[in-house]
Amino acid sequence: MVLDFALAVTSSVLLALGLLMMKSRAVSLPLAQGSGTARAVLAWLKDPVWTGGLAVQALGYGLYIAAVSGAPVSMVAVMMQGGIALFVLFSVVILGERARPREWAGIATIVAAIAMLSLSLSGGAAEGPIDAPSLALFSVGGIAIAFAPIVAKRLSSSGAMQAAASGVAFGMASLYVKAMTDAFIADPHAAMAVRIAADPYVYAAIVANIVGIVMLQNSFHELRGMIAMPLSSALSNVVPIVGGTIIFGERLPDAPAARAMRIGAFVLTVAAAAMLAASQEDVSPAETPLEARKV
Repeated sequence: MVLDFALAVTSSVLLALGLLMMKSRAVSLPLAQGSGTARAVLAWLKDPVWTGGLAVQALGYGLYIAAVSGAPVSMVAVMMQGGIALFVLFSVVILGERARPREWAGIATIVAAIAMLSLSLSGGAAEGPIDAPSLALFSVGGIAIAFAPIVAKRLSSSGAMQAAASGVAFGMASLYVKAMTDAFIADPHAAMAVRIAADPYVYAAIVANIVGIVMLQNSFHELRGMIAMPLSSALSNVVPIVGGTIIFGERLPDAPAARAMRIGAFVLTVAAAAMLAASQEDVSPAETPLEARKV
């Protein structure tokens, strides 16, 4: 369990760095909208800084998969939220974005949540077998919300809606990854290539992550990074916490103290992300010094 915690923390650092690199190119790169989506994504992939950020994200996500294979998805989701604090800090120091007292309070709350979670690890967290029908129903709702900005033009123009939809997509990807790793463990004798090719959750996770990345990059074009990223993260946190309970039957630790700290960590994490996301945007995401040097 401690190793899983360490993997999740390292993953959150890499994911934050990757997002920072991608955000740094937001003003210079086109939006992915309508029929121009493929052309815009191709332009992103041709940009070395953005592609480098994507590679760092991939490495961080690989560590996340390793962590979630050995720990409940809801617990790992909360561990990962330390990346919010890092991203906001990097946005201030490197991208020159301004932080308000509310935002710094949100960062401190997230740090407190991670400390409480680490203290609750000894309590364990039981989980049951996957409930496939519940996952299917949960997916229908998640897909409807995640694709809303694509279907409705009015919603597609909202950076906040794009960020929220990306969080739902990333949250669904977390659930698919957990289902995927459980399937791998359940059938250890089959060849790895066969298990990957035959597992529908692999493809579901890939699609969900691609949708999440596209929408988050679009939100970076409209919002400050310290607003867009927490808003996305808040939803990507809530989805696996709720889904972990409904789909995987995850239960709280038996020890009262560990149970209280686990619940407190969940609540503080969601509240902190909401606190950061609720900060009103009063300036356009102007080109930062880093972006100016890369144009």
